[in-house]
Amino acid sequence: MEVLAHLATGFIALFQKGGSVFTGLVTGIIPTLVVLITAVNSVIGMIGEEKVNKIAQLCTGNIILRYTLFPVIAVFFLTNPICYSFGRFLPEKYKPAFQDASISFVHPITGLFPHANSAELFVWMGISQGITQLGLPLGELAVRYFITGVIVILIRGIVTEKATLYMFKKNGIEV
Repeated sequence: MEVLAHLATGFIALFQKGGSVFTGLVTGIIPTLVVLITAVNSVIGMIGEEKVNKIAQLCTGNIILRYTLFPVIAVFFLTNPICYSFGRFLPEKYKPAFQDASISFVHPITGLFPHANSAELFVWMGISQGITQLGLPLGELAVRYFITGVIVILIRGIVTEKATLYMFKKNGIEV
């Protein structure tokens, strides 16, 4: 009977801990995320959606910009998962590589811009908690993480583009 009582106590304690974590999020990061999302949407509204679309079209002509600046803009302004819709500005042959680059960037952006992918915030918060406990600055980690992310998405975008074009050619697919 004591074992069952101990298991029941542990079971409910798990949910109590989850509730306290949720309460911390509601009083901490969630209001920040709501304000950040509102600010980003306001900036898009002030700039104008058509101008944002024009900038996106300009970025797609250059392979470096296509897999660095373009996914960064998409993830920052449209956030995950809407950022993938920026693929509409690309010819079909580049869409798989853009998708790969964008998906690969939704985590590295979180340290500097948590609004971009709030689902990844839990991963970032776990990492940042360890860094904080070591007494190290989070800002430097966030910037390094962001820069590393941009380098990785460039490599992934180019490799995926080349692989996609090779597969299209090998299979006689014209795009």
